[in-house]
Amino acid sequence: MSAVPRSEKPAGRFRRMLDRLSSSQADLESEELREDTDTAGCTRICDCHDRQIVTVTGTLRTVTLRPRAGVPALEAELFDGSAALDVVWLGRRSIVGIEPGRKLIASGRVSMSRGRRVLFNPKYELRPLGRE
Repeated sequence: MSAVPRSEKPAGRFRRMLDRLSSSQADLESEELREDTDTAGCTRICDCHDRQIVTVTGTLRTVTLRPRAGVPALEAELFDGSAALDVVWLGRRSIVGIEPGRKLIASGRVSMSRGRRVLFNPKYELRPLGRE
């Protein structure tokens, strides 16, 4: 056997196909989202730190209306394959196009709330539906 561990060897076409066939659907979707993040030139959510200005991309998992201090707030969970981030629009009950399963790019300053990363009132761009 060679001294190079399997994980460090370049993967051949057969190995990549076998890995894809043996991976779960969630793993494949996470890998695709991570590739989209790299392609778009955005920061991975797992690399975002408190008070950092970032541009992230991913898919909205959930969208809920949750009042904060008596003010309506639209909250969405953005997932990029590495971690999740909460996106909150204060004073909004709904936004056209913001729905579960939609891909978007969001920019703003990350803050930490109850141990979770949050973007309040970010600039955002909806990504086209379907395959680009």
